[in-house]
Amino acid sequence: MYNMPERPIIWVGSSRRDLRAFPREVRRDIGQSLYAAQQGETDPSAKPLKGFGGGSVVEIVAEHRGGAWRTVYTVRFAEAICVLHAFQKKSKKGIATPKQDMNLIHQRLAEAERLHRERQN
Repeated sequence: MYNMPERPIIWVGSSRRDLRAFPREVRRDIGQSLYAAQQGETDPSAKPLKGFGGGSVVEIVAEHRGGAWRTVYTVRFAEAICVLHAFQKKSKKGIATPKQDMNLIHQRLAEAERLHRERQN
C-alpha cells in the first residue's frame, strides 16, 4: 500500500483568522485533528455535523478551561480539506450548533463548492 499525498487545506471566509484567535492549546488540538484529516483519517475529536447528510461535513470539538470551541470542515472534495468555520460556542443550553453558525456553514459550503467547480474547469 502506498502513502497518499497530504491533502492541502483551503480556508473559506474568515475561518483561518477566526481559528488564529483561539487559545494556543485549542489551536494545537484543532491543528492535530486537521492534520489527521489531511492524512485521510478522522481524529477522535471530530464527528459528522448533523444537518448535512452523511459524513462529508465534520465538526472538531475542543474544550478548554470551561470553553467550547468548534471548527467545521468538509472532506467532500478529493483535492483538499476545506475549513468552513471556526468559532467559540457561547450557548450553554443544549449541544446544538447555533442557527447563525449553521447558516454561515451552509453559505461557506456553497462557496467551497463554487471554488471546487472553478478548479475543475
